[in-house]
Amino acid sequence: MTARSLPAESRETLYGIQYLRAFAALAVVVFHAAERTGHAFAIGAAGVDVFFVISGFIMWVIVERRPVSPGRFLAERIRRIVPVYWLATGVMVAGGLAGLFPNLVLTAGHVAASLFFVPARSPSSGELWPVLVQGWTLNYEMFFYLVFAACLMLRSRIRFAVMAAVFCLLVAIGLVVKSDAPLIVTYTRPIILEFVAGMGIARLWLAGYVPGRPLALGLVAVGLLGFAAIGILRLPFDEWTCGPLACALVYGTAALERRGGVPHLSVPALLGSASYSIYLWHTFAVSLAARVGPMLGLPEGVTFALSAGAGIAVGIAGYSLLERPLLRRGRGGAAAAPAVSIPVSREPTSRRRPWPSPRYRPPLS
Repeated sequence: MTARSLPAESRETLYGIQYLRAFAALAVVVFHAAERTGHAFAIGAAGVDVFFVISGFIMWVIVERRPVSPGRFLAERIRRIVPVYWLATGVMVAGGLAGLFPNLVLTAGHVAASLFFVPARSPSSGELWPVLVQGWTLNYEMFFYLVFAACLMLRSRIRFAVMAAVFCLLVAIGLVVKSDAPLIVTYTRPIILEFVAGMGIARLWLAGYVPGRPLALGLVAVGLLGFAAIGILRLPFDEWTCGPLACALVYGTAALERRGGVPHLSVPALLGSASYSIYLWHTFAVSLAARVGPMLGLPEGVTFALSAGAGIAVGIAGYSLLERPLLRRGRGGAAAAPAVSIPVSREPTSRRRPWPSPRYRPPLS
């Protein structure tokens, strides 16, 4: 039975994970708004770490509960990711050709690499950024999807071990091999281990290895307080520090879902559904508001708030006017499914294992 044909009662929306998607997207928006208005919120870039852990979690849960062929999996991911990203990139290219982005240097090779998720150095800055700068994370996402799809051909019992081994090997290569080649620099960064961590959390969650509510709340608190401490104290951070904090957030939130559920809150749920569009489109509005604010004589704080608010509003508009209709069209006119909607397990609750005893134990531009 395909996802499209599953009856409504056999699917569930993980609202807690949905809210984390909103949290991650808003963190990135605030990071960029602060960056462009003279404020400091560097830790907001860690929203990407949360996204990567969530991605590993959701992909594993979906495929374990609804087996799918590698081709079908990739087709679904492409339908979900590519159309809106190409639209946003097209707007960026059109703006560059029209002279709206004077610092943007366009070449055919770089535009093509950007559209097809191939890491390449930007002629504008020399950095490994696509035309739409925040699209650098999609290079990682699509690479993860490719490896994941390939591993779908393996038996499920060894799939996780193989994926973990591949990603760990890539990171080890990056630690040993010194190279400026874009592919090596990109796909040997330790940040790719966050996908593996998300899959590991999903395995525990599906097996019923989840802590009780007090410990789950504690994990969420550790994640939030850890990010807050880094931001307030302006401590250095990278994937080695933000990855574990993101894992604590995701694992704790997933455990809360299992231990009684998380309530449906309309606004956070909407922001979670729109998180991809917010992430893609917000920089256009943030940059414009950051320029208009000083021209109107607005204080820096007001300009910052205006920029962040404009970025969120444009992202929601992009979701409502572009992403959701495109998803609906891709489903043959059916209503688009919630962003974090998964098939419900058929396994009786009594067969799920309890929580084990204590012995089991970058900056975005």
